Amino acid sequence: MSNKSIPDYLALDIPEVLTFLFHPRKDFSPTPGSKGEIIIPVDDNVSIGARLFFADTKVPTILFFHGNGEIVSDYDELGPIYIKMGINFLPVDYRGYGKSTGTPTVSTMMSDCHVIFKYINKWLGDHSFTGPFIIMGRSLGSASALELASSYGDNIDALIIESGFANIIPLLKLLGINTEGLGITDDGFSNIEKIIKFRKPTLIIHAEFDHIIPFSEGMDLFEASSAPDKTFQKIPDANHNTIFAYGIEKYTMAIKTLSDKITK
Repeated sequence: MSNKSIPDYLALDIPEVLTFLFHPRKDFSPTPGSKGEIIIPVDDNVSIGARLFFADTKVPTILFFHGNGEIVSDYDELGPIYIKMGINFLPVDYRGYGKSTGTPTVSTMMSDCHVIFKYINKWLGDHSFTGPFIIMGRSLGSASALELASSYGDNIDALIIESGFANIIPLLKLLGINTEGLGITDDGFSNIEKIIKFRKPTLIIHAEFDHIIPFSEGMDLFEASSAPDKTFQKIPDANHNTIFAYGIEKYTMAIKTLSDKITK
């Protein structure tokens, strides 16, 4: 399994940025599902919480990185929908979120996703999962998903980006961060360059009236994708926070179509 050096994200690891990018909250709820909770060690005395919604060992598994204001248990209602579609759904948290320990930073988020990927890849193999492996990221989670897609393309069967961003600086400005004043001039995530590297089936989902990450950002990712098989799913009339309420049928149908395609 190939790897690469992790870029330096220290320019973004400052309070002025972290306060806007991360909104961690803890979770003390019980764990549902037949396989349930997975605890992933990522550093000394630091672990990440994950939750597997289990359908079958032979079907696709989605490793999912959520948005900055969400935690794994927020997907307790969506998880069973994935099971009904014949997909294993495995959302993971960030440091300080849900049942995870530690404190979130951009640097640890981007390094942790590599550890999480390798751990889950091995865990699935150890538990006799044989279906395709899909990486998915929503909103801030698109950064982790694209990092992995560009690093381990040979070990990933498909990519899904939902409400993802192509460039971080416009997003930071929208959040009210004075990037010039803080000396942030380079888009350290390089999401456009990363999506170009992944050439397997790719699905981009974006809300038509996303008020946090504009629709154009999703289109930029889609147009940059070099995957011969790529699909763009617009969710009409929805914004960043109403994408499920307004478009759950289109949303899940697009994912099910991709899942079916890679299992044939």
